Amino acid sequence: MITILDYSVNNLRSVQKAFEHLGHQTQVTSDADEIARAEKLVLPGVGAFGEAMRNLEAKGLIDPVVAHAQSGKPLMGVCLGMQLLFDWSDELGVYSGLGILGGGVHRFTDAPDLKIPHIGWSGLTFPRESKLYHGLENGEMTYFVHSYHVQPEDPSIVAATAHHGQTFVAGVERENVMGAQFHPEKSSAVGLRILDNFGKL
Repeated sequence: MITILDYSVNNLRSVQKAFEHLGHQTQVTSDADEIARAEKLVLPGVGAFGEAMRNLEAKGLIDPVVAHAQSGKPLMGVCLGMQLLFDWSDELGVYSGLGILGGGVHRFTDAPDLKIPHIGWSGLTFPRESKLYHGLENGEMTYFVHSYHVQPEDPSIVAATAHHGQTFVAGVERENVMGAQFHPEKSSAVGLRILDNFGKL
C-alpha cells in the first residue's frame, strides 16, 4: 500500500491515478495515525514552501513524516514535496523544512532570456545508480514546473540532474528517502517507470 499525504497544497489525484494505473494500491490521508502505519509514503506538492510547512504543522504531520523517514521505510517527495525534505527554503522569506536531508532550496538565478519558472520538458542525467531511477538512460525527458531548486549539503545524494540556465538537482536519493523535482505523474512513460520503481521497493 502506498500512502499519499494530503496536506492541502498538492496534486493528489493525478499522483494517485498514476500509481493505480500501474496496479499499486493507494490511500490518500491526512491522518497522523495512518501515516505512522504507512508502508510507503509519498509527499507530493505544488505551491509555496512556507504555506506547505504551515499546513503540515497545523495538521500534526511533521513528526509522523520525519519518523517514517527515520524508520527506513520508503519515502518519496515530488516537486515541492522533495524540497520540503530539506532544512530550509528562501522562497518568499526564509522557512524551515522537515530537515530530513541537509541543505537548502534556492530560486533560479535570473539571467537574460531565462524564463522563471522553469516550465516544460527537460532531459535528465544520472550521476550514479539509484533505486528510484533504475533502468533509465541519460537524456530521458520529464516535465518540470518550478522556480526553486534544492542544493544538498551532501553531493552524494544527488541521483538526477537537469539543466535550465544552470545544472540543477532534479532527483535525490539517500537510502530510503528519495525525491523528484519534476512531476513523474505528468512525465509519460518515463515518469510511470519512476513511480513503478518506487511502488516495487
